[in-house]
Amino acid sequence: MKKLLLFLMLFTYSFSVEFGNKVLEPEEAFKVVFIKNENSLNIKVELGKDIYLYDDKLQVNITKPKKVELLKELELAKPVAYDGFIVHFDDLNIEIPYNLLKSKLDSNKYEIEFKFQGCSKAGLCYAPMSEKQVVFFEADVNEEVITQVTEDIKQKDELTSSLTQDTEALSETDNIAASLKDSSTLIVLATFFGFGLLLAFTPCVFPMIPILSSIIVKASQNESMSAKKGFFLSLVYVLAMSFAYTIAGVIAGIFGANLQASLQNPYVLISFAFIFIALAFSMFGYFEIRLPSSIQTRISKTTEGKERQGVLGVAIMGFLSALIVGPCVAPPLAGALVYIGQTGDAVLGGMALFVMSLGMGVPLLLIGAGAGKFMPKPGGWMQSVTKIFGLVMLGVAIWLLDRVINPTISMYLWSFLLLGSAIYLRVYTHIISQLISTIIFIFGVIMIVGAVSGATNPLKPLDKFTSKVSLAQQDELKFIKIQNIAQLEDAILKSSKPVILDFWATWCVSCKELDEITFKNDEVIKRLQNFTLLKVDVTQNSEDDKAIQKKFGIVGPPALIFWDENKQEVKSAKIVGYKNPKEFLEILDKNFKN
Repeated sequence: MKKLLLFLMLFTYSFSVEFGNKVLEPEEAFKVVFIKNENSLNIKVELGKDIYLYDDKLQVNITKPKKVELLKELELAKPVAYDGFIVHFDDLNIEIPYNLLKSKLDSNKYEIEFKFQGCSKAGLCYAPMSEKQVVFFEADVNEEVITQVTEDIKQKDELTSSLTQDTEALSETDNIAASLKDSSTLIVLATFFGFGLLLAFTPCVFPMIPILSSIIVKASQNESMSAKKGFFLSLVYVLAMSFAYTIAGVIAGIFGANLQASLQNPYVLISFAFIFIALAFSMFGYFEIRLPSSIQTRISKTTEGKERQGVLGVAIMGFLSALIVGPCVAPPLAGALVYIGQTGDAVLGGMALFVMSLGMGVPLLLIGAGAGKFMPKPGGWMQSVTKIFGLVMLGVAIWLLDRVINPTISMYLWSFLLLGSAIYLRVYTHIISQLISTIIFIFGVIMIVGAVSGATNPLKPLDKFTSKVSLAQQDELKFIKIQNIAQLEDAILKSSKPVILDFWATWCVSCKELDEITFKNDEVIKRLQNFTLLKVDVTQNSEDDKAIQKKFGIVGPPALIFWDENKQEVKSAKIVGYKNPKEFLEILDKNFKN
């Protein structure tokens, strides 16, 4: 235990040493300004301390009315060799003569794009970035440059400025981030432990319960399980889970990565689903999963060799569980990541995430101690219980696949699992087993009927047959899909009503809660008729997805951003994580007039 905590402290401290007390934001590292002169458009690039640009990543293009490359005909400062690359350490001033634009394309309007990518000497590299500027010419007047832009462009510039302006009122997430800066360490840690206790009862943490339970049942096959032993195994699981989540959180906070998206792509989820399927078949007795023989040999040389093998296996499962079936993004998590990203303080941010994870693990510790206390002595009956938990592991695998496969296919998989479980339980002659198997079989049949009818919610398989016509069906909320910042700005500019932007992803469990509960509530639907509703799907975590999330400080879905009728962002209304209909309406009442 001490070694694990020591390793965590050294890990987080190494981050603080490596990146210092301040990690430059892209806007601080690269300040790009377009300046319109009498005969040219100048692009000035001011670099932050120890920041450099890759020479081969620089691009200057006309993008409208059609794409034309310009960089080869422009003069740039001479680059230098550094660490095997050709780079620019000095500020750049790139001059684009208007005559050059006219010689390339005969037009009265040009959109100029500057693309670049750079790194810090400390080893932190930034994603590729771009800036754009529109240049107008007056037709048929000796190519004299018109420096004023249209009213529409002015409004867009004002809108772009308003998207990032600070306001006195802060959102829940920003308040949590501020508390990390202003409160004492002990208060911060105690607060985040409380946050963890609340997060422990979210749907994203529930799958860890059967995983831990199956581990304890498996361990009980060959030896008696006491409350102390059960608690110890749970503690190992929770510490490994907390350690993994802290590492992922610190990295996400420093590099600005989407905490969920990197581990929620189809390939990763399908791979881990097969791991749980393999665990299930191991519990069915087809084979036994063991550590590599070389590792077993080393561990077995100690007096507690067999026990340590089991502990290592539990730790691995805890580590993997945190990465794949860990909690959804919620205000406390987002607040900690925002704090780490703004200050570079990986130590306090990492400690906050660690104690929050421990708080999330409290119910798991209670389950472990309770299972150990009430678990009967090993015997033949344990084989049957182990196989039942094998069925549970198959359920976890389907739960993972549900994020990336067609919902109808998921319904069929759930129905097959239920029918198979019912048939398996019929083997037992005990009246309770017979009753349970009958109930499961009936629900499995209902699930198949629901799948055939087109239902997609396993908890409401007969929704197509039983649901009443309500306001939610008559006036279902219609969200306009946008893909990038430019489309967002256009949509806000054209809207005559307040605007809501919903960050959403197919693998986001809490997003589905918002869709199925909050956004189908009659009162919510009625209230949102007075809003323009926008949705951005960040499932693929593309460059556009990353850019729009970074602009608004979103660490992952679900999140909701609001603008008022004057196209000003209402930061105090910002929502991160799931809110039930009552909580959602309270936020609207507080920030918007009826």
